[in-house]
Amino acid sequence: MTALPGGDTPGSPAADDAGAVADPATVPSPPSPPVRGEGGEAHEGAATADDVAAEGAEAAPDDGDDKTPEDGESAGGSAPDAGGTPGEETAGGEEAAAPLSETEAELAAQRELRERIEKRKAEKAGPIPAGGKLSGTAADLLAAVRAVESGEKTAAAFFDSPAPATAPRRPAPAPAPTRPRPPEPAPAPRGPAPETVAEVAAVLAEGGAPGALAGPAAEALGPQAAGVLREDPWRMLAVPGVGPEQADAFARALLGLGCGPDDERRTTALIGRLLERAALRGHTAMEATAVRAALAEHAVSDPEAAVRHAVAAGAVLVFQENEDEAGDGGPVPAPESGEDMEEDDSSGQEPVRVLLGLDRYALAEESLADGLARLAHACEKGTDWTEAAADSPSAAELIRVVAAHGVVAHTGGEAARAEPAALLVAARTLGLRVLGTAHGVDGRRRLAEATGDPAAAVTLAGLLSGAEGPGRDEEGAIAVDLLVVLDAPQVDVESAAMLVESLADGTRLVLSGDPGVLGSAGAGRVFADVLAARACPQVVSRTPDPGPIGELVSGIGIGELNQVEAPGREVVIVPVRDAGEAVHRTVQLVADSVPRALGIPSADTQVITVGHGGSAGTRALNAALKQRLNPGPGRFGGFDPGDRVVHVPAPGRTVPATVVSADAEGLHLDCAGERIVVPQQRVASSVRHGWALSAHQAAGTRWPAVVVVLPGDAAQGLSRPWVYTAFGRAERHLSVVHGVDQALPRAVAEPPAQDRTTRLRGLLEATAR
Repeated sequence: MTALPGGDTPGSPAADDAGAVADPATVPSPPSPPVRGEGGEAHEGAATADDVAAEGAEAAPDDGDDKTPEDGESAGGSAPDAGGTPGEETAGGEEAAAPLSETEAELAAQRELRERIEKRKAEKAGPIPAGGKLSGTAADLLAAVRAVESGEKTAAAFFDSPAPATAPRRPAPAPAPTRPRPPEPAPAPRGPAPETVAEVAAVLAEGGAPGALAGPAAEALGPQAAGVLREDPWRMLAVPGVGPEQADAFARALLGLGCGPDDERRTTALIGRLLERAALRGHTAMEATAVRAALAEHAVSDPEAAVRHAVAAGAVLVFQENEDEAGDGGPVPAPESGEDMEEDDSSGQEPVRVLLGLDRYALAEESLADGLARLAHACEKGTDWTEAAADSPSAAELIRVVAAHGVVAHTGGEAARAEPAALLVAARTLGLRVLGTAHGVDGRRRLAEATGDPAAAVTLAGLLSGAEGPGRDEEGAIAVDLLVVLDAPQVDVESAAMLVESLADGTRLVLSGDPGVLGSAGAGRVFADVLAARACPQVVSRTPDPGPIGELVSGIGIGELNQVEAPGREVVIVPVRDAGEAVHRTVQLVADSVPRALGIPSADTQVITVGHGGSAGTRALNAALKQRLNPGPGRFGGFDPGDRVVHVPAPGRTVPATVVSADAEGLHLDCAGERIVVPQQRVASSVRHGWALSAHQAAGTRWPAVVVVLPGDAAQGLSRPWVYTAFGRAERHLSVVHGVDQALPRAVAEPPAQDRTTRLRGLLEATAR
């Protein structure tokens, strides 16, 4: 690793450092904020641990303020927080004819998923007719026996019949021709009916709440929102930006002084809010003890009784698991609502922990576990894939394992992505319908290049929404024989459940990814739970990541921050003293030093930092980088043509783009060659500048050059997965603007903790038994 003294930059020795620094007249130095004093207090605007903990929901842009409802936001006029769904504004006059938005499409898919699950459960519970579950040779034999017994045919007729001819191998389908599509406006969300908004506004006025919340409240609570709020004012907690204090004041204004902190409506709403906020941090369930402690902080005198009522009312579900590794012994039947839900081991059995969860995540985890078990047992075993060729031993091993199993997990770094690509190519030569998914458009592009077939590469979100992929068969299943899911750590539990439910029996599924990167923006830890449960064969790649960056990142993955030889300045450390210097050096690297020394243009250099807030967060860095790289007045919502942005069509999805133009229709963006239009009412909530991103937003994408910014206030937000993810985004060059001293090696050496509470591992282990 190359360390430059005195703030040197790559390609500029100390002698000409003055020449590398841009003219102050063209690059205004950002104002230096208050820095850490001698007592160690943090400067104003420092990124906090809460900012980093909420990064799982940060893909949805906020209103420029990091505060949560607990930070003292008033209910009036506060915009949705980072966990809100982008584009909650009303669609306008022609809302009835507007197409479904991606969020609504996902909700519709979830409803369809639940209907299929209920139908499947009903079929399992019902009687099975004789021979009704047989297929293939077994079904033919049964038909023959019945024909002989009924006298339709003699037994000799079957012995004399010639053997059926072997079906010819199906040729690989030719890739579908791609045609450029004209730019299409992003579908505007269908807002609530005007009369519904008016009714809600009247209720809000009675309770002293601002009328600006009428639209979001009607959107969150549905057509009956006014009546719902009259009966249960604490349902206001479902509205983004409304905290417990504001909901309590609203309830007192509507219900009078008779309502207290132990009102069952209040405690039920508080529990639901706690679980929803936990889901934003990746949890699909919370321990009951943590929920009770949080209720006590909100002045609930009997948290245990509050939890019992919420369970009895069906607002939350209760589960029990063994205390040793979550899921070691599988789920334990939950107690009835009247039984004691305390963790009790007086009976001599293994101690258990009690979990509380929302039905949407419980349903998704159970459906996913059942679906994976179905695919694992339904595929044709012993298929001969010996004709499939492979370029490496690891790829050959992956092909051999996939030929014999329905579900396979594949792990490896960036270089190992070539192995699933080789699998797709090999299976296609055997006449199978193949498809690979990636987390983002960059991963889709790389997969298409590796397979040589653009039709074989899609984004997972595009496949689930129906915008990409081969389409569905007559039964609604995705028309594919082999599906490879790259970037599997980025898949949340609801998306995984929808995907598996959409695969027909006999489809082979490969989950491939790097277990060392940060997890999904949504709830769950699907890939980690599948690996921990050993629910399917696992193929570990032996292909190392090449070069100094690969060597550095591989060491971080095992807890070692090693110095590496970087003769071509592949890795450079730029020490800084404070956040102001960190911003200045970052702008200098992106705009001058990296392009001049390495020939990598600024457009191919990505800045990654810990959080959005603080003096060196994404907001401050994007403002400084825009002023240097594309100055302008921000004529359309703060954006100008040529601005580098990220588009967030749905929470958890971050699509890099460039502003092309703006007009009355909205903001025109170029997303990897695809032109889209973001309507005016959605720009503020779904588009933000993208010269600087967080590590969660950058996951699944790589750039030729990456500048990782680590100001002093970012120390608490560092972890091994964060450093591994951020450093691993670089292909040719990595600069580290380093101001955290020994916090970086300490974060790398600290073993990663299981930071998400989920039930999937236990369900998978129980299914395997």
